[in-house]
Amino acid sequence: MKKIVALFRNRNFILILALVLGLFLPEASRDTQGLTLPALAVVMTLSTLGVSGSAFRSARNLLRPALVGIGLNYLVLGGAILILNAIFIRDKAVRDGFVLLAAVPPAVAVVPYTFFLDGDNTYSFMGTMGAYLAALVLAPLMGWVFFGSGFVSPLRVLTIMAELIIAPLLFSRVLIRIGLAPRLERVKGTVTNWSFFLLTYTIVGLNREVFIREPLFLVPIASIAVASTFLLGWVIGAVARSLQVNSQIRISMVLLGTLKNYGLAGGLALALFNERTALPATVSTVFMIVYVIWLEFNRVSAKKEDRV
Repeated sequence: MKKIVALFRNRNFILILALVLGLFLPEASRDTQGLTLPALAVVMTLSTLGVSGSAFRSARNLLRPALVGIGLNYLVLGGAILILNAIFIRDKAVRDGFVLLAAVPPAVAVVPYTFFLDGDNTYSFMGTMGAYLAALVLAPLMGWVFFGSGFVSPLRVLTIMAELIIAPLLFSRVLIRIGLAPRLERVKGTVTNWSFFLLTYTIVGLNREVFIREPLFLVPIASIAVASTFLLGWVIGAVARSLQVNSQIRISMVLLGTLKNYGLAGGLALALFNERTALPATVSTVFMIVYVIWLEFNRVSAKKEDRV
């Protein structure tokens, strides 16, 4: 019995279970779709409990990670997506979809995934905030360059910041102030893991048909998704390691440099273009989940090697 309980608390098992159920039993994913944003808000609140209040008192603590977040997510990741898009994609709708990916800010889940992988929560939070502030200018600018005016409203980006970054941060400060934070430590891991189960199952379940209808058409899209996560993440990690960046900040940098807000990109694709334009965001979402599972396995393996 204890082994079964331990299994259902294991992060890797929970994510793989969500992936399998999403592919083979996707029917409930439409019912769970409305729960994804509240689940992400809960995870963000729990994750930001570890962000020290002192981090906001120093301009250096704020500015450096913010600039790194902007550089990694827009210059490095956005640039890589645009270059690979120009080289490998010929379908105009899909090319437009990758431009949308390059233009949007980081995945809000960068902060929860940082907690998940034992990275530096404060660094990831500041980097994400910086990239979202930059997105208020960069996303509409890139949209204007590639698509003309009226691409994405800065108000949309502000709304996402308010709902999934600022509000959870403020609520986490309240929990700390009233003394509930220490009590939540016991359940934080379990709640986070099963919140990600809900998110992963819903994303995979809703997009299951994409992988069945046109598997060969998806090969170049999947190749870019792999290159912009697994390959680019390895490069960022190797460079950071050569610069002697500590392991926790290195995890934050890898996440900031490999994850985009696929939900926002997919929503914009459907609102401004069509379902085909949403394919890059859809495919990249699934590979993001596989990538995070791989990062978790890699982290656990590295810890075992360190103990040996």
